Amino acid sequence: MKRRNGILSPRLLLHLLLLRPLLRLIFGVNARGREHLYGLDRFILAANHNSHLDTLLLYSILPARRILRVHPVAAKDYFARAPRVFRLMERLFEPIWVDREDQPGAALAEMGRRLDEGDSILIFPEGTRGEPGVMQDFKAGVGRLVAAHPDVPVVPVFILGPERSLPKSAPFPLPLWNQLVLGPPLRWTGTPRDVTRSLTDSIAGLARAETARRQRRKAPRRRTRTVAVLGIDGSGKSTLSRSLACALSEGASACLVSDTLQVLSCGEPHDMQPLLKEKLRVWLGRQAKQAGSLARYKIPKLGEMLLRDRLLDEAERWYGPDWLVLDGSTLLNLTAWSVLYREECFDEGFCRRALGILSGREKLRRGDPLLAQFGELRTMQRLRLTRLHVPDVVIMLDVRAETAMARIESRGEEKQVHETAEKLARLREAYLMVCDVVKRDWGLPLLRLEGERDRASVEAEVLAFVRATKGGDDE
Repeated sequence: MKRRNGILSPRLLLHLLLLRPLLRLIFGVNARGREHLYGLDRFILAANHNSHLDTLLLYSILPARRILRVHPVAAKDYFARAPRVFRLMERLFEPIWVDREDQPGAALAEMGRRLDEGDSILIFPEGTRGEPGVMQDFKAGVGRLVAAHPDVPVVPVFILGPERSLPKSAPFPLPLWNQLVLGPPLRWTGTPRDVTRSLTDSIAGLARAETARRQRRKAPRRRTRTVAVLGIDGSGKSTLSRSLACALSEGASACLVSDTLQVLSCGEPHDMQPLLKEKLRVWLGRQAKQAGSLARYKIPKLGEMLLRDRLLDEAERWYGPDWLVLDGSTLLNLTAWSVLYREECFDEGFCRRALGILSGREKLRRGDPLLAQFGELRTMQRLRLTRLHVPDVVIMLDVRAETAMARIESRGEEKQVHETAEKLARLREAYLMVCDVVKRDWGLPLLRLEGERDRASVEAEVLAFVRATKGGDDE
């Protein structure tokens, strides 16, 4: 990495600490084939072009040590119209400018000089942004560049998403998902025309393969099964849900929705694209944990739980797991937690109605007595927040409040506002009542376990029960 005065270059820090995290947070960058860049000292990165976002996306997947030595090819006459934008481009990317008023071949000569010095080139062979989603004919210049440097590998890239996130003439960007597919490094010999044609075929091939892959994802498949692990704090439900997700990911794909979202395969978590909902959810969770009273706890925790529920759709959409393992269930948790705010109203009748309303199975009508007890239900219904996911399987890990408190205190961490023996005892009874209702009235497969048993036997019984519930889907 280039350094100035013994410290990392400000330009590099700007990319790594600001642009890259911000881009991934707002737009999402899912790259396949990134490993094709590893081990290359110099290269020509060639991609289709639909948006000004393309350059930022490509920089976001570069190895950090290469960022300062990669130079995009850009149209000087276009960016020079806005001096501030021109200076920003110079500062961030140190581009190779193409000026149509220069002598023919001047830009190609500059590209060649940079390659000879050991730098790399980022080029869009179409020359300009075209019709969204449509790849234009490649300009001849890229063929001449590659033919003149046959020893420099070319990495073809197909970019999908910026044509929707920030299309040409769009007034502002949209936070939509973006996909980059990198092909293996290629070296060509032959005429510039042959090289241009071969490069066109390579990127078009990546586009066809990605289109086919996405269509296969939309084909009929076994639906994702959702398993919710319930229990009061200190019950061990977080540990159990994690071990269950790891076990289910052996021979299948699984997502764990706990304090953070994890995608697992073969028992191990792997890299995933951070989602904006996930970032906000984690932040709200931290605010709830720091609350000094139940009144202050309620709003951030409600927001965190609602985002957790919405995250299930995101996880299923982008990762298509066979299993979703939940450390708690928004629907069941919200119903049970009502006992801490309206204990005098909490009974089986309330549980039955609250579950029906929060799941969208029942409508709350004006004048309903339940409104006087829980006005929040009306607000949630108006905001269309009452179609919460119903899990396919429920595991209730039951421990006494005294046992849970002893485990919580052994952590040596600051206790949350609800982590007292009295409140945990009330929550435990509420969870058991909710479980009885969904098992009896809705017929959900439910396993209640004594959480004070040894961990290995609990995990084995849970895994066997969960797998047995999927037997009907395998036919």
